[in-house]
Amino acid sequence: MATARICVLYVVFATTLAEDVKLKYKPSTKAVRLFTEEELTRYDGSQQGQPIYMAIKGVVFDVTKGKEFYGKDAPYNALVGKDSTRAVAKMSLDPADLTSDTTGLTEEQLESLDSIFEGTYKAKYPIVGYTASRVLTKDGSHNEAFKPEDQPHFQIKDEI
Repeated sequence: MATARICVLYVVFATTLAEDVKLKYKPSTKAVRLFTEEELTRYDGSQQGQPIYMAIKGVVFDVTKGKEFYGKDAPYNALVGKDSTRAVAKMSLDPADLTSDTTGLTEEQLESLDSIFEGTYKAKYPIVGYTASRVLTKDGSHNEAFKPEDQPHFQIKDEI
């Protein structure tokens, strides 16, 4: 009887571990998507059944699984459908801060931004693409400083 219990525990543990390994190391199957500001506004949580997207530092996250925070009429809904880098850095919901502009942020705010970006968004939410302003220059040409292989959660085969 004890041997049967141990075998059952082993099978459950091995299956759970295998699932974790599959999830952690499963390569991305979707192509990286480029979002314009206008496109991103379509994913603001206002339409039932649509995913909810939010950008930070030009990286677009699918925050749909956190719809109790980001969905329609939720406390942080103001942050979605746009690049809210400044608001995240300042921990602000002020409409003036709902922008990607980081000009004038303090060192403490920039450190906070990096911490939240790494520890919350990259850790919890899937990346679905990048904002056009991160990948392209103002004249629409490719930003040479943008390297897909250096971006979070993507491999070189997922290039734009």
